[in-house]
Amino acid sequence: MKKILITGSEGFIGSHLVERLISKGYRVKCLVLYNSFNNIGNLSYLDVKLFNKAEVIFGDIRDNNLISDVSKNCSTIINLAALIGIPYSYISPLAYLKTNVEGTYNILEAARKLKIKNVIITSTSEVYGSAQYIPIDEKHPINSQSPYAASKAAADQLAMSYYKSFNLPVKIIRPFNIYGPRQSERAIIPTIINQTLSSNKNIILGNTKPTRDFNYISDVVTAFVMIMKSKKAVGKVFNVGNNKKISVSSLCAEIFKIMNIKKKITINSKRKRPKLSEVDNLQASNKNIKKLVSWKPKVKLELGLKLTIDWFKKEGTKNFKQYII
Repeated sequence: MKKILITGSEGFIGSHLVERLISKGYRVKCLVLYNSFNNIGNLSYLDVKLFNKAEVIFGDIRDNNLISDVSKNCSTIINLAALIGIPYSYISPLAYLKTNVEGTYNILEAARKLKIKNVIITSTSEVYGSAQYIPIDEKHPINSQSPYAASKAAADQLAMSYYKSFNLPVKIIRPFNIYGPRQSERAIIPTIINQTLSSNKNIILGNTKPTRDFNYISDVVTAFVMIMKSKKAVGKVFNVGNNKKISVSSLCAEIFKIMNIKKKITINSKRKRPKLSEVDNLQASNKNIKKLVSWKPKVKLELGLKLTIDWFKKEGTKNFKQYII
């Protein structure tokens, strides 16, 4: 059996996807960003028996030769490697182009030359910008409002050009906001949870008015697996979302309610995006993914938040476990 290459495997989505695929009997190559600390990130949360079945490779998606080499003997590539923090994209746009666009190019070129049968590119709902209509379907105009979103939109377009020009079997997954165990505090839900758990009287946030469509990690991983297995998905873009939205302020209230803690919200202007860069409203239409691969979300927000809160209470402040590899 040929292997599945997952780039960005040590990240939030990547570690959950690796865990699911190995538990289902797939052989998985895990590309982890090279670092001098031998740190495998969120892969450290995997059960040792599962982890030992993975082939872990340290490297960088920006290294064309390495990507060509690690892609050999793979039937599928799932690209999750990306710079994802929007605030840092205002500081270093070029870094986002190098990783998100050039890195995607390296994946596409390797797949084209090796005739790989299944190439999944991970996009983001941020490429749509503030909704021009609700819910947002895949035909919604692309309107990138940050360098991060622009780099992801460019990667999507490049991927589709390889499908149309070289018949490369590309599939694009465009998740709306994801949450769950192992997510970093740069994301809004872990930020609220960890500040609520702290001894501080206030929690500090940026803009609390924007609305988002939140999706629990297990549902998103299921979407990846179903799209990976679907021949109907080739050459298509799939929104992954609940078709429901909630404002950041209402999200805070829901988390306070579940945790039975009430704190005052303090707005810090430094946490706000530049005015024209703020994406005010995101809500997914999931008709396309429901129709073509029969996916639908199962975890409602209240349950997902409870599961996430429980994890952060138990694991969130601990250091990563270290495996010798």
